[in-house]
Amino acid sequence: MIFEQVATGGCQSYLVGCADSCAAALIDPEASQVDRYLALAGHHGLRIRWLIDTHTHADHFSATRALAAQLGVPVVMHRASPAPGVGLKVDDGEMLAVGRLRLQVLHTPGHTADSMCLVVEDRVFTGDTLLIGGTGRTDLPSGDAAALHHSLFERLLRLDPALKVYPAHDYKGRSHSTLADEIAHNPRLQVRDREAFVAMMNGLNLSLPTHITEALRTNLHGGRTVSQLLAEAAARVPFMSLAELRSRVDRGDSDLVVLDVRERDAYDAGHVAGAVHLPRGQLELRVNEVLPDPTRRILACCEFGRISTLAAATLRDMGFVRAVALDGGLKAWREAGHPLVSRP
Repeated sequence: MIFEQVATGGCQSYLVGCADSCAAALIDPEASQVDRYLALAGHHGLRIRWLIDTHTHADHFSATRALAAQLGVPVVMHRASPAPGVGLKVDDGEMLAVGRLRLQVLHTPGHTADSMCLVVEDRVFTGDTLLIGGTGRTDLPSGDAAALHHSLFERLLRLDPALKVYPAHDYKGRSHSTLADEIAHNPRLQVRDREAFVAMMNGLNLSLPTHITEALRTNLHGGRTVSQLLAEAAARVPFMSLAELRSRVDRGDSDLVVLDVRERDAYDAGHVAGAVHLPRGQLELRVNEVLPDPTRRILACCEFGRISTLAAATLRDMGFVRAVALDGGLKAWREAGHPLVSRP
């Protein structure tokens, strides 16, 4: 078996391949690592056949749909998953063939209703059902502490104790554990009584994941993340450096329209000399009034360079083919000591 573990912050994903056939499965891929997964597969001469999410993630952005579109292979999830674009829905006890390897599905609801673990050879990929020294939380959508108790004590922990445990998350730099180690040392697994376990899980009072709303709307409904929107916009527009803008401002370049897309109070507090003001939220409605000549060179700017990147891409879509964005935004401009003017 060819095996690669990829850590992204606390998120863990896994490339599992068959050396004989060069087929592979990618488990719980994270959106920012797409190029890395493809590079790893290429390094080992593998062809990814299955893209697997062990559950609907609420704390990171899955790369399965993007990779499925790029590679033309199916996304695999448990049949209880509400996520769109799942090409193959599997059930408890079924297996996925990866060349000579067999990934056996174990439905383990609790963290989410669609949670599953995957057993292959000497290891088990536990998703967020079982973590190293912990378990998945049960207070997010479709979580169920009683179901998690059953999944752990009646299903997962009855497997061979020698199996290596590879979870979907670990925030302490650990690569894996074993079922035997978890049974012996995991604090949550010492609470075997069902009622006590449920009370413990329901009383954790954990803070919500940082990106829960964005992760759920993208993983559940197929939307795009803010990072994806920015990356797509940045791939379609050129940028202008701070030094280039300063040079053009100093010589009074009349060919360049500096378009400040921040809100009025930010613009009034300090803007590039001669900048035209048009808030991003009004761009589509007022662009013909503010920018009557679509042949002009337009430099969109904002505080951090993100909203202006989106604005420049929108302008290009609308026919302003010379629209560009300021690299780094006005925060970088200010920190570099370049001048701003304010309105009284």
